Amino acid sequence: QVQLVESGGGLVQTGASLRLSCAASGLISGLNMGWFRQAPGKEREFVAAISWAVGVTNYTDSVKGRFTIARNNAKTTLYLQMDNLKPEDTARYYCVADSSTGLRGPYHYWGQGTQVTVSS
Repeated sequence: QVQLVESGGGLVQTGASLRLSCAASGLISGLNMGWFRQAPGKEREFVAAISWAVGVTNYTDSVKGRFTIARNNAKTTLYLQMDNLKPEDTARYYCVADSSTGLRGPYHYWGQGTQVTVSS
């Protein structure tokens, strides 16, 4: 089993920064990890992911150049540094993990999410 616990969400103004964290525990060896988000009334969408072995990253176009995904050396904590936040980034952000080779999913393991709200 894999447990994922997110933290770091909050209410910020346009242009601000936030860093989300995801503490991973359990059988995490070999799992790619990433972030999805879901805004009210919208489907969940892929945000970013990082591969287990060599740390290859992948981002959705709307966050490229503003968000950075990273992890600690032990690969037990995943981060999402979000800079220059926009109102359209408002969503609940979910940490995900899976052994699939595709960084964009599908993902089997999901955290409970953390809310990010960006005011204009």
